Amino acid sequence: MTIAITLNTDQINKLDLSAVTTALKEILQTGAIAKSEQQLSFQINYDRPAEDLRELSEIDEVRLWFIRLDTVYPWLPFLLNWQNGELARYAAMLVPHEFHPRSHEIQYNPQALELFIVQKIFVLTDWLNSQDIPSKSKLKAMALTFGIEMDDAFFDLISTNPV
Repeated sequence: MTIAITLNTDQINKLDLSAVTTALKEILQTGAIAKSEQQLSFQINYDRPAEDLRELSEIDEVRLWFIRLDTVYPWLPFLLNWQNGELARYAAMLVPHEFHPRSHEIQYNPQALELFIVQKIFVLTDWLNSQDIPSKSKLKAMALTFGIEMDDAFFDLISTNPV
């Protein structure tokens, strides 16, 4: 079950998270968190002049909306459709990067990306544990989508010091 959240210019400019809140409320109330893993996507309809060739992740207003989203729902990456590029796009909204238009590739700042991944692993470990969802293999897979291999010892360290 893919869940597509459509955003428009007005919602983004007003930092309006209501479309996400509505979708997540249904997922949380029905207890379908595990079933919703990697099912969420965004359809972003942000108006801009035809000569504006920037990627969405290069538009300050769009990035600001995603920063606000990440602050309110820091565990959201668990629900994003990783295989369709939603996790990579989400990270591009939050992590400094360069976009290469010819190859359509994002090159993240390596240190910033590592900090982002580690922070998400901390947040998601706690959140997934609170939802009784095993997390280690899922989070290792998430990090690997960015080419980052996480050692089991890191997860052991987290589990020995739960919050």
